[in-house]
Amino acid sequence: MPDVYAEPTTAAGPTDPATLARYTTLRLGGPAGRLEIAGDAADLVAKVRAAEARDQAVLVLAGGSNVVIGDQGFPGTVVLVRSRGLTVVAEDGDTVTVRVAAGEPWDELVAATVERGWAGLECLSGIPGSTGATPIQNVGAYGQEVADTIVAVEAYDRAHREVVRIPAADCGFAYRGSIFKYSDRWVVLSVDFRLTRSPLSAPIRYAELARALGVEVGDRAPLADTRATVRRLRAGKGMVLDAADPDTWSVGSFFTNPVLDREAYELLRARTAGLGTGEPPAWPGACDVVKISAAWLIEQAGFGKGYAGPEGVAISTKHTLALTNRSGTASTAALVALAREIRDGVHARFGVPLHPEPVLINCTL
Repeated sequence: MPDVYAEPTTAAGPTDPATLARYTTLRLGGPAGRLEIAGDAADLVAKVRAAEARDQAVLVLAGGSNVVIGDQGFPGTVVLVRSRGLTVVAEDGDTVTVRVAAGEPWDELVAATVERGWAGLECLSGIPGSTGATPIQNVGAYGQEVADTIVAVEAYDRAHREVVRIPAADCGFAYRGSIFKYSDRWVVLSVDFRLTRSPLSAPIRYAELARALGVEVGDRAPLADTRATVRRLRAGKGMVLDAADPDTWSVGSFFTNPVLDREAYELLRARTAGLGTGEPPAWPGACDVVKISAAWLIEQAGFGKGYAGPEGVAISTKHTLALTNRSGTASTAALVALAREIRDGVHARFGVPLHPEPVLINCTL
């Protein structure tokens, strides 16, 4: 289930309501064979089952911020998730567990939790898309991941034709991944988050955010200040949707940061020493692996901010990891060609593979 919750685009956007570009932040994607809207969880399950009964392929979309759809579109049934709602389902001491409908716009949810004094999601402010998409991608930013607070995910299991509640421990959360990603078995219906009642944020783990807040890494900051600062930092990188800013017509970070084992990391260090580029920014992880900055690799391979591809696609002028449809009229093929050029250029220079972060529908790198 890719991430989609974009309202139909207007300026420089397509006008055909069945054109999936209307429902993606990239403003790309061809027609849907059949387009339906699900207003709640029961309606979503019913529409998926009906499409299966017609022997049609199903694509469930909610916000369009983490999906790249090919120019030929999707020939089956596309179901747009528009379910809404937040319910408190448990309270225990200083914690509160909330159940959130899959179609609830993510940043509106974060705003609501901050306003109520519930900590745990504040560093994920400004991220476009729907709540139901967040466990699929294990959305993360500025030192937080949704896996930190998710208790369970309610999903429709298409294989067994039943609604199930999957504990977080069984969701297979990993860096930008889960059991839900790259699988059409699961249709996310709602997500349960356990949050902490506190006027202060969770401990700040990300150095850039700590500096911007004027605190040390590991300190806490007022919830509202943390949210406002995260949104400001994201906006400065073109990572907050703005209909007037073509740098935001993207899926956010197009490539994930490579995670290398120790041997591969040492080979990269040797290679960068020979090239005279200096050592790449790196973050050691568990099990003797090291995460490398994809943005640094891309820049050092010769693809700087604003680097242009065909038809008006380009790297964002604000952030190297964002590939944009700046013209608003480009093709998915053009965007994929730019992504492929960058991926191949990084591999040729550094021997490190880059992998796309968004879900690709009817297109490949």
